[in-house]
Amino acid sequence: MNTVEDDTGKRYLLLKHSDSASLVRDPETGNECYVQNDRLEPVDGQSPLETAARSVSEPLLTLLTTVHDEKTLGLLLELATRGPLGVRTLLDAYEFCESDLHGRLTVLSAAGLLEETDVAGERGYRLTEDCETALEAIRDIEPTGMHDGSD
Repeated sequence: MNTVEDDTGKRYLLLKHSDSASLVRDPETGNECYVQNDRLEPVDGQSPLETAARSVSEPLLTLLTTVHDEKTLGLLLELATRGPLGVRTLLDAYEFCESDLHGRLTVLSAAGLLEETDVAGERGYRLTEDCETALEAIRDIEPTGMHDGSD
């Protein structure tokens, strides 16, 4: 499987190649169709798995690729619930040492998930709009089609 792009810039996953047309799948919709080969070009440097991942919204993709543990996700969820919090409050309320909290806040800010703000005259952090969008998306996900192993 390869990533291809049509003459409009739309990217697809190449499923089957024949002499005149190729079967492609739109990673965003899952729809499959045939496209004339003269309209397709291979995309160098992007794996089919990266193309498939691009079907997820940019805010959600950023959240998924930035947050690697439950404590960091919990930090974002607490900020979503409690609103902007000052650094002192974060240190007092949660189990972070100063350097660990600073590292997480730096990474989340660099990814565009948090932004610095003023909270009661002190430095604090709040969620960005993209982070709020991503958190809403993961909270709305309901498991479907999961196989629990009982037949």
